[in-house]
Amino acid sequence: MEAREMIAIRGLTKTFGTGSDAVTALRDIDLSIRAGEIFGIIGLSGAGKSTLVRCMNYLEHPTEGSVTVDGKKLGALNKTELLNARRGIGMIFQQFNLLMQKTALENICFPLEIAGVSRKDARARARELLKLVDLEDRENAYPAQLSGGQKQRVAIARALAPSPKVLLCDEATSALDPTTTRSILSLLKEINRTLGITIVVITHEMSVIEEICDRVAIIDHSRIAEAGDVSDIFMNPKTDIARKLLYASGRLGEEVLGERCLRIIFDGTQTSSPVICDMVLECGAPVNILFADTKTIEGKMHGYTLIQLPENRELGDKMKKYLDLHGVQYLEEAYHV
Repeated sequence: MEAREMIAIRGLTKTFGTGSDAVTALRDIDLSIRAGEIFGIIGLSGAGKSTLVRCMNYLEHPTEGSVTVDGKKLGALNKTELLNARRGIGMIFQQFNLLMQKTALENICFPLEIAGVSRKDARARARELLKLVDLEDRENAYPAQLSGGQKQRVAIARALAPSPKVLLCDEATSALDPTTTRSILSLLKEINRTLGITIVVITHEMSVIEEICDRVAIIDHSRIAEAGDVSDIFMNPKTDIARKLLYASGRLGEEVLGERCLRIIFDGTQTSSPVICDMVLECGAPVNILFADTKTIEGKMHGYTLIQLPENRELGDKMKKYLDLHGVQYLEEAYHV
C-alpha cells in the first residue's frame, strides 16, 4: 500500500519584483512527497531550490499555485492557523541559526517556550532530544563551545522539539567536513526510521542524495527537470542537468568525450567480477574509463561506469556483444559536459 501524500505542490510559481524588474525563481512546480520518506531536491546554485523549500512552510508565499502539508492548504489559512501549521514543519539551515547567548538546552527549549510549554516540560523534552542527538553531556555548552557538527545536532534537536511531522533541511551539511556530514546524514536517517518524520533534503551534492534519499527531484532554471526514485535517476538520467550532476558536477571537463560512450549499469544482479577488464581482454582493445561510481554491497555491484569505446566501430560493437552475452546492462550515448 502506497504511503499517503504529506506534501503536495501544485502549479507553484514564485516571482520576486514586478514589471521589468521581475525575476521568476520558480515556475510551474508540481511535486508530491510521501509521508515517511526522505525526499531530495537538488540543483546548481541559483536553480531555485532554497526558494522552493521556503515555499513549503510559507516563509515565502507563492505567486501562483498551492502548497498542501498534511492535508492543510497553507494559502487558505489565516495568520494564527498558519503559525500552528508551521509548528508541524521543522527546519534546519546551513549556518545553524542558534542563539549564541543561550546554552544547547536553552536553544532547544526556545520554540517550546514560545508555544507556551511550561519550563519544566520544555527542559524535560530538550534533554530527551539531546540524548537523541547524542549530546546529553553538552546541555550547558554555548554554541561558541561546540563544533560545527555539534551545532547542527543542537539545531536538529531544536527543530524536533515541537514534534513536527516534516523536517526541511536547507543545505544542512554544506558547511561541514565529509566525516561530520556522514554522521549528520546518519542521524537524519535514524530520526526518519525511528520517528517516521518526513524529511526533505535540499542540496547541491549528489553524494548526499545517494546516501540518504528515497526519491529526488532535480531543479534546473526554476523548473523541475526530472523526478523519481534515486536508483532510477542514477541508472538512467534523462536530462543534461541530471547527467551533469551525476558525473561529478562537470569534473570530466568541457570537451566532447566521444560520439560512442557506454554507461555500464550495475544494478546488484552482478557479482563483483571485473567485467570491464574481462571485456577488454576478450576484445583485445582498451577503453577509456571516463567516470565511475560503484560500490560492492554483499558481494554485488551497484552503480555505473562511463566508458569511451574505441574509434574502430567493429571493436565497439564487439564489446557491446560481450556485455549482451554476459547480461550486463548498458546505455549508449554521446556525452557532453
